[in-house]
Amino acid sequence: MTLDARAAARRPLHLALGGVLVVATALIPSAESVAADQTSEVTVPYTCPFPSGTEQVEVEVKAVLPVTARTGETIRPQDVSVAVPLPRSALTQFTALEAATLSATAELTVRNTNGDHTADASWQQLEAPEVALPPQDEGEKGEDKDTDGVVLTATGEVPTVAFGTPGPATLAPAGLTLTLSSFTEDGVPTAPPQLTVVCAPADDEERPLARITVRDGASPTTPAPDPTTPGEDPAEPIVPPVRPAPGLDPDAHRKIEDLTEARLEALDDENPGSCPIEIPPEWIMTTAETYAAGYANAVKLDGAAALGPAFMKVVLNKRYINDSCASTVDVTSEVEFEYEGKRQLPPTKATFLSYGFMPTTATMVLEQVGPPAVVQTHTVTNTPTYPEESTVTAQLSMRLYDVEVNGVPLDVGPNCRTERPFEQVLRGYGQSYPPAGYLVATGGNLTGYAHIPPFKGCGVGENLDPLFTSAISSVGKKADNYTKMTQAPLCVATNPDGPDCPPKVPKPQK
Repeated sequence: MTLDARAAARRPLHLALGGVLVVATALIPSAESVAADQTSEVTVPYTCPFPSGTEQVEVEVKAVLPVTARTGETIRPQDVSVAVPLPRSALTQFTALEAATLSATAELTVRNTNGDHTADASWQQLEAPEVALPPQDEGEKGEDKDTDGVVLTATGEVPTVAFGTPGPATLAPAGLTLTLSSFTEDGVPTAPPQLTVVCAPADDEERPLARITVRDGASPTTPAPDPTTPGEDPAEPIVPPVRPAPGLDPDAHRKIEDLTEARLEALDDENPGSCPIEIPPEWIMTTAETYAAGYANAVKLDGAAALGPAFMKVVLNKRYINDSCASTVDVTSEVEFEYEGKRQLPPTKATFLSYGFMPTTATMVLEQVGPPAVVQTHTVTNTPTYPEESTVTAQLSMRLYDVEVNGVPLDVGPNCRTERPFEQVLRGYGQSYPPAGYLVATGGNLTGYAHIPPFKGCGVGENLDPLFTSAISSVGKKADNYTKMTQAPLCVATNPDGPDCPPKVPKPQK
């Protein structure tokens, strides 16, 4: 957080091109912050409106956080978990659907307070693995039905935070949203497959997860000014120069600064110091093209399949938010895959040893389903390096054909595919000054894991679904298939004669 939102907005803004999930990380954590970490936990009562009635749920939030930090130092909560106990009475709608298991995605709002400054962070995409639902007859036998429920424990990575004022700082849980997914004994989603529950704190009492003492001093990653440089005031902070991405409107930065300045001046009379500032997409949205190529491991088959080169059409900067209070910039973009006019990656032929001894060859196609892939970039702007995390989230379906087992063709039919789409999440980390690692504009390596669901529709005259499910699909809901993709630099539509146009095909890395 910064002390002066107006001062932060008047300096040149970092314009992130595209990006993705949620969290920026300090690339080199200080030894002091590592040594002073503590495990913090708090129990917060929430009221959650279920179809069967409103329930009060005691949610336990845990995270590893430092005891102390310097002003401007990037803090990344570690080992985050949100344990949500659901009483038996809240599960009736799932058992009525003949659900056997329940999983969840949690989004927790965390209020960061430092002196007179407060900003809310969204801890999104916290995943709780599926748990077995108790049989209905067992729940009816219990004397205390609250003990017959389940506990969903959601974990994952969350955004960083930096405080700008010396003194005490707190992180306190606020709103909580649960997306509950239910499945039958066969692993098939129920109808409807999901239920979203928006929970609110049961009272007005703020229960901090952690209290951090913020000490005055520059961030450990901030270099001291060179006293030998003529005319440089050592008291002035070092601000990195704005470097527009290739092909971007050269006046875009000025337009954003003017708009932000006007917004802040208007806020002086209405709500001084308010933030964040959201820039309308018409100011900065543009299109680009690129290629990505890589490999995906198939854990059960003890091998890797080549992916790509995948041609991608990108719509950059569909949403741009500059939060001068939190010293962050968040950008949302979208990606569509295309191959011969279809929303898919190019077919790839892979050979594995099924069950460790049987040579199996198949052509695999990853088809994009649903909305465009979401690209989110989170950049921290209060350090000279501008560390950045990008996350790409795509919904895909896998189809298999031209299968041979030990050299003998196996007719799997035209619709041998995963029974439902699966989510592929890839992340990349980098910094802008100097450019290093993965940046959406310049490309680099993205890595992540995916869960491969069971297969259906395989076989002509015989059901081969169990064969491919047992050979390829993940165990349970575990995302255990590692993927590494290398993205080429973007060819931006506004600079068709630039060095990155037409888009190049990158060399994949294992």
